[in-house]
Parts: sequence; C-alpha cells; structure tokens
Amino acid sequence: MMTIQLIKGEFSASDALGIITNLIQTKIKYHEQKISSDMSEEDIKFREKKIKKLQEDLSEVKKHIAGIPGNVALASHVNIE
Repeated sequence: MMTIQLIKGEFSASDALGIITNLIQTKIKYHEQKISSDMSEEDIKFREKKIKKLQEDLSEVKKHIAGIPGNVALASHVNIE
C-alpha cells in the first residue's frame, strides 16, 4: 500500500473552504466528463447520484466551516492499494 498526504495544516476558514471546494469540484467534473451518450441509463443515473451527493456534501462543509471559530485544521490522504 502507498499513502499520499494531500493536505495537512491549519487554514483560515476561507482558504479551507477554497481547498475543499476545489477538491469536490474536481471530482464532480470527473463524473460529468464520464457521462456520455453511449452509457446506459443506469450508469448515467449512478454518476448523477454521485454528483448530487458531492454537491450536498459541499453544502454541509460550508455550514460546518462557518461555525468554526478561528483557523480550520484539515488533513487528507489517499491510500493506494
């Protein structure tokens, strides 16, 4: 297994929100690009469901970060197996 540290540190609320927003938007864009006319309706709905969940998660993140006084601690890593 390989682990990559993507984010680790304390950030202002606006910087933390910017980082998370960019990560989520990148994942949304990935799913949007994977949707094609030759996909089955089931596959398209699956991707659309993932996109909607990511959008909901981002909305929740915005609310959560708004309630944190001072800096926001972020940590994120990817495990590759």
